[in-house]
Amino acid sequence: MNDGMRRHRKTYEHGAWIEDDRAQSTVLGPKIRSLRQRLALTLDETATRAGISTPFLSQIERGRARPSLATLVSIARVLGVEVQYLLDAPREERFVARGDHLTFFGFADADKRFARLTRITAGGRMEALLVRIPAGRKLDDITARAGEQFWYVLSGTVTLTLEGKTYVFREGDSAHYDSTDAHYWENTGEQEALLMWVGTPNLL
Repeated sequence: MNDGMRRHRKTYEHGAWIEDDRAQSTVLGPKIRSLRQRLALTLDETATRAGISTPFLSQIERGRARPSLATLVSIARVLGVEVQYLLDAPREERFVARGDHLTFFGFADADKRFARLTRITAGGRMEALLVRIPAGRKLDDITARAGEQFWYVLSGTVTLTLEGKTYVFREGDSAHYDSTDAHYWENTGEQEALLMWVGTPNLL
């Protein structure tokens, strides 16, 4: 294996290379670059501290690669900010989220997409998201946090397995339970499902 192939394989384990411009990547990359430069950190320094390669970090900043959640957490830690700071899209107002400003984002290790409905503030404990689940897919354990969760199904058919019991949800159905209860969601329909998630603490 030559050096180029070895480097590509190493970085791919931390995320995914992408060939098209996606909203989340085009917002995320410039934010990382701007903050890194304000802190007078080089690409090499930031990548080394985050445990990724310099070429991969460069691709993330240019919007040509999408990091995994774990990698994004590492980058945020190096830059001294919360993950929410890197993911938040600019808002016109402090307390209002306009529908035409919603941006769905995802991670290399999570094929669903999220759109934040609430603004994360210091000390904030509640968060609301729109969540897309592709047909035939499960919602992974990114939502398995201590606290409460409320789901409202906007479209599609999804199945909730909670404490060993299975419930089928369709448009207009909702669920409210403790996050510590054993559970997972699965899109059992033939089309993408769209849900609204409200919970504490913050999901991301």
